Amino acid sequence: MGRLKNLAAAAAMLCVPCAAVLSAAFGVIGWDAATVIAAVMCCVPFFLSFEKRAPSARELVLAAVMTAFSAAGRFIFAPIPFFKPVTAIVVLAAMHLGPQTGFMVGALSAVVSNIYFGQGAWTPFQMFCWGFIGFLAGVLNRKGVLERAVPLAAYGVFSGAAYSVVMDIWTVLAADGTFSGTRWTAAMISALPVTAVYCVSNVIFLLVLRKPVGKRLERIKKKYGVFSAADTEQAQ
Repeated sequence: MGRLKNLAAAAAMLCVPCAAVLSAAFGVIGWDAATVIAAVMCCVPFFLSFEKRAPSARELVLAAVMTAFSAAGRFIFAPIPFFKPVTAIVVLAAMHLGPQTGFMVGALSAVVSNIYFGQGAWTPFQMFCWGFIGFLAGVLNRKGVLERAVPLAAYGVFSGAAYSVVMDIWTVLAADGTFSGTRWTAAMISALPVTAVYCVSNVIFLLVLRKPVGKRLERIKKKYGVFSAADTEQAQ
């Protein structure tokens, strides 16, 4: 049942942006509006699924703590451009609390931290990026795939590249509200140094935090019975 819900959420996440892009292609709305709408609507299935599951208060507290931890990490490392622990914390939350919670922590981390860094049309893109990275990490770790250092580091590199590629869509749209594949390619190429920093920071933070954060999350889960049997099935 949990897998079917995740597949349904993934299908919705793909269909919504396709509909928005088609609307822009046929001139119904502008490309900038279409992509912002798509980014926002992609988050809706996960929020609804999380709400429908009726998570326990303890699970909500853990999700809130990880979100606060992620946002605080972004604040603390603000003086170092592009070198942030947000992705690593979102991935670790997803690994130990499940894909749905991982998406929530990722999406809310963008909203909360942007209270300081600035809200704007880019916020939904960040919500989608970090949310999807968390969701996918939770799915991949169902059988402990990311528990080992090498696969986890590889996922850190993938996360950094994926975040940069998606955010470069906003970079192109911010110029004049239209989308161009050529400009997108140019934006991705010019952003390679930044993307490299994203990837390196993800790997460093993941490898440094995976054991201390992972052990504490697992201890709290067991000690306070955060997930019941039914919750565990739905969360995964």
